[in-house]
Amino acid sequence: MKLIKTYSAAALCSLLFTANSYAQSSVAAPKPYGAVPNKNQYAWQQMEYYMFIHFGPNTFTDKEWGHGDEDPKLFNPKKLDARQWARTAKNAGMKAIIITAKHHDGFCLWPSKFSTHTVRESAWKDGKGDVLKELSAACKEYGLKFGVYLSPWDRNHPEYGTPKYNDVFANTLNEVLSNYGSVFEQWFDGANGGDKKQAYDWPKFYNVVRKNQPQAVIFSDIGPDIRWMGNERGVAGETNWSTLNTDGFGVGAEAPESKVLSTGDENGKYWIPAEVDVSIRPGWFYSANTDNQVKTLDQLESIYNTSVGRNSNLLLNVPVNRDGLIHPTDSTRLMEFKKYLDAAYKTDLAKGRKVTVSNIRGKDKKFNGQNLTDGNNETYWTTDDQVKSAVITIDLGKETELNRIVLQEFIKLGQRVKSFSVEYLEGSEFKTLDTQTTIGRKRILVFPTVKTSKIRVNILDANACPILSSVQLYKAPDL
Repeated sequence: MKLIKTYSAAALCSLLFTANSYAQSSVAAPKPYGAVPNKNQYAWQQMEYYMFIHFGPNTFTDKEWGHGDEDPKLFNPKKLDARQWARTAKNAGMKAIIITAKHHDGFCLWPSKFSTHTVRESAWKDGKGDVLKELSAACKEYGLKFGVYLSPWDRNHPEYGTPKYNDVFANTLNEVLSNYGSVFEQWFDGANGGDKKQAYDWPKFYNVVRKNQPQAVIFSDIGPDIRWMGNERGVAGETNWSTLNTDGFGVGAEAPESKVLSTGDENGKYWIPAEVDVSIRPGWFYSANTDNQVKTLDQLESIYNTSVGRNSNLLLNVPVNRDGLIHPTDSTRLMEFKKYLDAAYKTDLAKGRKVTVSNIRGKDKKFNGQNLTDGNNETYWTTDDQVKSAVITIDLGKETELNRIVLQEFIKLGQRVKSFSVEYLEGSEFKTLDTQTTIGRKRILVFPTVKTSKIRVNILDANACPILSSVQLYKAPDL
């Protein structure tokens, strides 16, 4: 016989009240503010640091921009080893490689059906080689993502400068994107010069990318997915919004001025975060004349702080030499840089430490300050909707030396913080370490070593309730 439990009217009322109270205590998460990243942009922003490789006829002529009339036979890297490139990138802590599959001279690093200026016409492997095939396989072997640069400018192709050329380039792009596996980033250069000009059909080109590689992000001066930083020095703006207004602008000469690309637009219409491209040498292509001009460890660390540390990804160019290898000087410097980064960010001094905040959204534990030091970037602290300034205090428990602070916003819900300051406790009073503007996906502040038991982060202003996923503290070694 089945027993049925019965309740008095008073007990039922009590149960209903408890359930209703529990439902009301569950505070809703903040609504997204403004433009936000799509899943491909978000995944790309987590990558932070990867390799650019410039390689082609220019490698053998000591030119940066070839004229397209170079004899393809001169391309003959007799020791080419794409696995060495991938191994170097992997050991350097990089997440991917982007290769100049076709630069402005029109030379294709694969045997294209749409050009007669390719590796097929070169002396390398008697015309039977394919650089893209070898690099794609090497990236897969070493767990790296693979990306391609294709310049629409072609100083060799006879159709360039005519209406037919846009179809030629679209077919060329389709050939690359359908034959070499997954591509994480399609890199477009907006150069359009020489004796002929071409009205590029960018919507056509973008459609080819979306059709073949829907997961890929598209780079150009203005996106549509990621933008150029506006310089090749490795320096993003101290203020750097991931949002940009691109209506009315174009790629190349029609792009916004460099200052706008460097800072983005506050409350911009589109989410188009920045990528910083810079070379480890003075030029983009290898030249033996620059073997003694590889950037120093100091320079690379500074570039890291002004790129990754300013809400951008770092695309560091490491050119391949005439043998088809990364030069030992370059690879040695990359390993030194990796060793330094590992040491600098080995121990998060804030992890697990007590955090007090001036406001917690709805006083709900799921939004509390401990989320900032739990080591999980998918949890976050936030405030009530009307609160746009707040104070975060991290208690280190004892006097601790530190010289780096890393802040991260929860960008899935937008970029919000307009200004903030950082203070440290000295004796009985807090003293200012730095005052800055934006945070974004990651902001790194570098300062002379201080010894303190407490750090205070003041969110001074925000466009909506601030949402931070992480506050980290480090003591980096001296260079």
